[in-house]
Amino acid sequence: MATVHPARHLLRAKDLADARYREPLDVATLALAARMSPAHFSREFRRAFGETPHQYLLTRRLERAAALLRSTDRSVAEICLAVGLRSVGSFTTSFGRAFGLSPTAYRATHPPAADRVRIPTCVLRAYARPQSSTFREDRQHARV
Repeated sequence: MATVHPARHLLRAKDLADARYREPLDVATLALAARMSPAHFSREFRRAFGETPHQYLLTRRLERAAALLRSTDRSVAEICLAVGLRSVGSFTTSFGRAFGLSPTAYRATHPPAADRVRIPTCVLRAYARPQSSTFREDRQHARV
């Protein structure tokens, strides 16, 4: 049986944090995914990725919160809970440290989400299609 390089186990834990950032993950859970003790996992994770597992998870949550602030009209409290954080006060403080603005001020620097409604590609293509097309289905449709 081939042995797996220890860095591969760290990546498994990092992938878990990326995929399940909304869930209440702690260092012990991430260490279990990496098949290491929590203390050893924390040291190795920091050595490999330059930040602690807790900092990494918080960064992922704040990045997702920033995306939700830019793209939705959900309240700050809803976004806080949606990204896996429990305290709006702590969220606001952490967000301010990471982005230099409060969540509300950050949202104000971006156009409202309603101004950027996404139109499905199939609809765009249908309206962008030339009217005098040489496609056979267009000629058949015109006869009906």
